[in-house]
Amino acid sequence: MKKDKDASKTNEEIEKNTEEIEKTDSKIDENESTEKESEETTEKAASKNTKKTTEENSDKKDKEDKATKAEETDKSKEYIEKYQRLMADFENYRKRNDKEKLETYDRAVSNTVKELLTVIDNFERALKQKCEDKEFYDGVSMIYKQIFSALEKLGVEPIDAVDEEFDPNLHNAIFHVDDEKYGKNVIIEEMQKGYMFKGKVIRHSLVKVAN
Repeated sequence: MKKDKDASKTNEEIEKNTEEIEKTDSKIDENESTEKESEETTEKAASKNTKKTTEENSDKKDKEDKATKAEETDKSKEYIEKYQRLMADFENYRKRNDKEKLETYDRAVSNTVKELLTVIDNFERALKQKCEDKEFYDGVSMIYKQIFSALEKLGVEPIDAVDEEFDPNLHNAIFHVDDEKYGKNVIIEEMQKGYMFKGKVIRHSLVKVAN
């Protein structure tokens, strides 16, 4: 009887210990679950914070990239404007330089032609004289024509005078005569031929004008 009682008591203690063990295991499981949930919550929070930080960094980087791009665009525009101004200045310089070269060339030609006009005058006077030596006369005439042709190629041309109306911009009147056969201010005789070079007078014609 005593043995049965002891056995029963032992079983109760075992059951009690088993229950306590189960409770302890349950608490451990609960703690582990709580820790796991806490870890998951922490991980989620960390992930959320990381995502937020990443997004913020991304937004910040985008803003910086946009600012950098805008700055580069402004610099590019500035460089393009400077280049365009430089090219415009160079083009103006080139045109001005070409114009100065042309003007220098024209002045040189004009001054040279002025010196040659006396030679042309002498040829014309010589050709107006009677010459018994036809070959000599033809030779002088040929030289005169060659010189005159060369002057024409340079842009030199004689000024029209006889039967033209007197123009003080082209003609220089050294004689005035009364002649009813001609109209007023009409040139009746050319004393010395005048010349123009590229539309500019390099020597006025010396003329006789009817009043």
